[in-house]
Amino acid sequence: MIRMKFKELLAEKEFNANRVITIAEVSEATGIHRSTLSKIANNKPCNTGTDNLDKLCAYFDCKIEDLLTYIKEEQ
Repeated sequence: MIRMKFKELLAEKEFNANRVITIAEVSEATGIHRSTLSKIANNKPCNTGTDNLDKLCAYFDCKIEDLLTYIKEEQ
């Protein structure tokens, strides 16, 4: 299972900026639709493309491995 670490990165960005950053603000800055960001934030199934991952890495100034993690599912 792929897990997005969007909320963790957003919390860190908020801490560093010393203010609340809304999903609407991230949406405006990245061009990613708010509903897509909500799904990503809540780890709901969504089929997002590499262009969105690229935009999020640019927004958070991070590497892809900072944004995604693979969790092996027990069979």
